Amino acid sequence: MSDKNNNLKWEEIKTDHIVQNEWIDFRESTYRFPDGREIGPFYSYSRRDYVVIVASDEDGNYLCVKQFRQGIKEVTTEFPAGGIERKDGKEYGSSASPDSEEAFEAARRELREETGYESDDWEFLLQVPSNATIADNYAYVFTAKNCRKATGQDLDDTEFVDVIKHTEDEIQEMIAAGEFQQAMHIMAWLLAKRATSIEVIL
Repeated sequence: MSDKNNNLKWEEIKTDHIVQNEWIDFRESTYRFPDGREIGPFYSYSRRDYVVIVASDEDGNYLCVKQFRQGIKEVTTEFPAGGIERKDGKEYGSSASPDSEEAFEAARRELREETGYESDDWEFLLQVPSNATIADNYAYVFTAKNCRKATGQDLDDTEFVDVIKHTEDEIQEMIAAGEFQQAMHIMAWLLAKRATSIEVIL
């Protein structure tokens, strides 16, 4: 961070780990503001970094998955995605750690496990904070083109996932209608379409 932002930084002076297990580190913190006041509580959490894959098959259709999301208690349509695995078994911590698999390997694995598809045409688009206000994990966004069916799904015990293909127009319509409900996945879509537009111009 540049020196010009130092007068905006908060200093964390106290942290209590309300829940800290293999799944999540949920914290309550007190901060010292730039004007010297000490304010709290502020809540934040750590979860695993994860990948989002905007994947299309050899016919140009996009591979989407449908699954239940307990936050909004609805079945959502989204792109294949999943956590970057760690050797220490924890569900949180920076993926820059040697305990973590590479983001690209996680993307390949998640695409194959959730959809049964594989690709030899990958592009990394962006690493971005998942929710900078309250979480410290990052999303890694990829595209995978010319995907081909290679195997069946290989889901975790808690995953119930249907694979469905959509055209570009259908995804645009779902986003406009509020039926494609994952914000990070919408961002991934817009990035992927911008990258495609740049390729066409070049």
